Amino acid sequence: MAGISRRHPMLRRSQAMWASRRVWQPRLVFWAGAVSIGLISVLFAMLADRAQALFHIVTGGSGWRFYLPLIMTPAGFVVCAWLAHSFFPGSQGSGIPQAIAARHLRDDEDRGHLLTLRLAAGKIALTVIGLACGASIGREGPTVQVGASLMLQAARWGGMAQARGLILAGSAAGIAAAFNTPLAGIVFAIEEMGRAYESRTNGLVLTAVILAGLASLGLLGNYTYFGVARDTVAFATDWPLVIACGVIGGGFGALFSLLALKITRRIRRWNALQPLWRALLVAGICGLAVAVIGLASGGLTFGTGYAQARGAVEGAPLPAFFFLEKFAAGVLSMVSGIPGGIFAPSLAVGAGLGSTLGLVLGAGTGLAALLGMAGYFAGVVQAPMTAFVIILEMTGNHDNVIALMCAAVLGYGTARLISNEPLYHALSRVFVAEAIRRRRAEAEPGTH
Repeated sequence: MAGISRRHPMLRRSQAMWASRRVWQPRLVFWAGAVSIGLISVLFAMLADRAQALFHIVTGGSGWRFYLPLIMTPAGFVVCAWLAHSFFPGSQGSGIPQAIAARHLRDDEDRGHLLTLRLAAGKIALTVIGLACGASIGREGPTVQVGASLMLQAARWGGMAQARGLILAGSAAGIAAAFNTPLAGIVFAIEEMGRAYESRTNGLVLTAVILAGLASLGLLGNYTYFGVARDTVAFATDWPLVIACGVIGGGFGALFSLLALKITRRIRRWNALQPLWRALLVAGICGLAVAVIGLASGGLTFGTGYAQARGAVEGAPLPAFFFLEKFAAGVLSMVSGIPGGIFAPSLAVGAGLGSTLGLVLGAGTGLAALLGMAGYFAGVVQAPMTAFVIILEMTGNHDNVIALMCAAVLGYGTARLISNEPLYHALSRVFVAEAIRRRRAEAEPGTH
């Protein structure tokens, strides 16, 4: 072997390179970061499920316990908003806009205001508290910010320079581990996170998704998020349902985005004079409204909506107006300023809308719920590929690929006619603008 190395200096240099700590350390840190995303995503999911169960145990039953959300929910919103504002600024909302904004920022200090281990811990804790108080939020968007934060920290520890690519990889790994949907994680990275996707990040994204997915599988095993959907679209009879779910779902999804953006901007301008106290007032009012809607719906709109969506996918019809109640609870929870995502609540709204359209058109509830989720979710995030791939993987039904694609594309097209501003990217510009203002303030004389 030594003789071969002497005769082939290129081989000798290659062996020296692979034995070098400088080569292996970044790789090991990156791999450890990807595995940790999977493990933390599973822990986050368990905590979120326990928090929802605790809320239903505490508020279940009759008498005074039935009305407990009227105190518990607004109080929880105020506590979450105060903690987010005072101790974890940058943790508010979904977390996906922060990850998108961090990819656009070039300075590591600016990224540090959006993606840190401290923020990741705060994001998990406050999302769990919000769910324990009945907020209509999800953990999937926050998992993206957590994953991006972990991967960016791994980049700092490992001395890796590809910060933008690593944020993308961490975000994709977060989605993959949160839903057990590796393909959706990759599609999400390409379509939603990286509108200007760079092919050289392929290896980073794929490796992060695989390692995070393996960690999640090792703890939970292989599963489908919403169970298994067994209904199949009939060629002629069910296509009116496909069109209705796509067009109506996309319209409602665009309405959600428009309302969320307009209300958020008005609240931000109003909060400018007294940021903390007005933010707490808004959170309290939104929490009280969410509690009232929850009581009016018999408790169905509290939490992520996972149980309701899964029931609909498996064939149990939802109340006719559930989707409107969940829609309102989702908007209020989002504009309240507390940490929490919109993925799972949006899928629940879509399932409810599809269930109602299925009853009107005489179609099966399970199939209608699937198509409603595809149309509505594509309308909210304006990312049709992510919508149909994530629903396909979450339900394990590959017989409806074309129908889901049609519903998602129709939802996306309808949403674009109503609003040409994708929700996550519009929200990300707020964080980019804040970073620019902060830089300008630091550059001005006499501000230090």
